[in-house]
Amino acid sequence: MSFKSSTPAPVAVQYLTVDEESAGQRLDNFLIRILKGVPKTHIYRIIRSGEVRRNKGRVGADDRVVAGDVLRIPPIRLSERAEEKVANPAPAREFPVVYEDDAFMAIDKPAGVAVHGGSGVSFGVIEQMRQARPQARLLELVHRLDRETSGILLIAKKKSALKALQDQFRERETGKTYLALVKGNWPAKLKVLDQPLHKYLLADGERRVKVVGKEDPDGMRSLTLVKVARHIPAPVGLEVASPDGFSLLEVTIKTGRTHQIRVHLATAGYPIAGDDKYGDFELNRLLGRSGLKRMFLHAWRLRLSHPVSGVPLELQIELPPELEKWMRLENRH
Repeated sequence: MSFKSSTPAPVAVQYLTVDEESAGQRLDNFLIRILKGVPKTHIYRIIRSGEVRRNKGRVGADDRVVAGDVLRIPPIRLSERAEEKVANPAPAREFPVVYEDDAFMAIDKPAGVAVHGGSGVSFGVIEQMRQARPQARLLELVHRLDRETSGILLIAKKKSALKALQDQFRERETGKTYLALVKGNWPAKLKVLDQPLHKYLLADGERRVKVVGKEDPDGMRSLTLVKVARHIPAPVGLEVASPDGFSLLEVTIKTGRTHQIRVHLATAGYPIAGDDKYGDFELNRLLGRSGLKRMFLHAWRLRLSHPVSGVPLELQIELPPELEKWMRLENRH
């Protein structure tokens, strides 16, 4: 059988045939989209356990589905709360548009908003955009940003554009540069961070990432380039917690691993200001008092080729007001 994007969670074993529109998507993204209301942690669990099968064989979360694939979906019972979420779709919301044409759009994602629903979040950017644009034939996330990261997020409006853009990301043909504020005075000579990363789950199912040795079979090659944009003295009240002040970094990632920038910078001894997973928690508390109430990580610039014409594009979004305000020198002594 084929499927529609509103496919409910199956209460018996179900077999889905992947159609042309969905070909090329990662399995996890495909299932998150069609299994409405199912927690993301549960979807990853049934993939890892082998209960989800592709053409009778095991399949990984990051494997890409192909048109004609037959997926076996095990029985999934939703709680009453999850059923309620299905019945009550995400509220319609548009986001600031940086670039848009018939093939894709780039929006300015605010911090604090997930890119999609799941893992304790009822809905995200993509669900809200679909509600705001019911006439759109296709709206699909090209890539992801952490919930607390702001900045450039690409959304495909055509299947061909989705595949072309995802191919660019996978082949590392894009240039993704972030602005990050870190504790301390980053050494200018430390320009390349090339440490494998390993993703794991805490007991409650939350994702975490750590640096592992180069010989670790679970390590994923991860490459981060760092350039110091400027040094910032510590504002009043933070001199003891961060005596060397802060560094504003331009961080370019050559691989797109989960939490890559956050873990690489923290492991180097320079955690991102406001990072609630890998940061300096006492410093974060003081930063909150000084007006910085979010993680200072912003997807600033993206270089890519247009998915249809191939013309080089450079998209850029300056720091959002709450980060710019904190950076103003008049707030300092």
